[in-house]
Amino acid sequence: MNSKSSSADRIREKKKIFLNREQKIIDAALSLFLSDGIDRVTVSSIAAKAGIGKGTVYKHFLTKNEILVRIMLDYEESITQRLAEGIAKSEAGESGAAAKAYFESRLARPELDRLVQHLEVRLIDSSDVADQLDQLHLMRRSNEDSLNSMITRLIERGVLEDVPPHYHYLACWALAQGAVELCFSRSWNYRLDSADLMKFITGVGVTIGNSGQYRDPTVTKSSSKNTALKPLKSPESNK
Repeated sequence: MNSKSSSADRIREKKKIFLNREQKIIDAALSLFLSDGIDRVTVSSIAAKAGIGKGTVYKHFLTKNEILVRIMLDYEESITQRLAEGIAKSEAGESGAAAKAYFESRLARPELDRLVQHLEVRLIDSSDVADQLDQLHLMRRSNEDSLNSMITRLIERGVLEDVPPHYHYLACWALAQGAVELCFSRSWNYRLDSADLMKFITGVGVTIGNSGQYRDPTVTKSSSKNTALKPLKSPESNK
């Protein structure tokens, strides 16, 4: 019995060491990608940054693309988790919680959000990470389904404007996307109040689409109910 217990403990410890080392590789890679750019970073430089051998990196990731897509998946999973928490709060009566969670997730680190978008453009047709990209898109479609259901209920309750549900979350995407790009605009990123500006934009985002704001009577749910949203494969689907 003790022998079996000791064996299980050793397996758990090895797994813990493996996962910790894998996270160390990801953290090192992310730091380098943000500071040096995607193309300048090699597996060797990632290994050096992580303080391990290059061969050890390949025990975790067969290619550099696998490291890139792991960063994308980790980021998408963090947004998905925050969004799920926001949707739950919204269903409980805090109507703007989902939008707030989304904006806070993307605007907390605009440089990471922008990097992930660049990574997706780079990897979109890479066959060696096709399965991981499918996983990414499945997460997004699941988020989209959850948002559609939540927004539909908020429309029925009279909280949000009566337009197709995807108008609401794509309006949020457009505002968040513009805010991220604003952080890198040479015309505007010299300002020192960027953090407060992101908070202000988040506040605006929380009230986007609230009932009574929209003034164009020609665009309503009834006149637009047959409008279909095509599947998105680009970073623009990052919601």
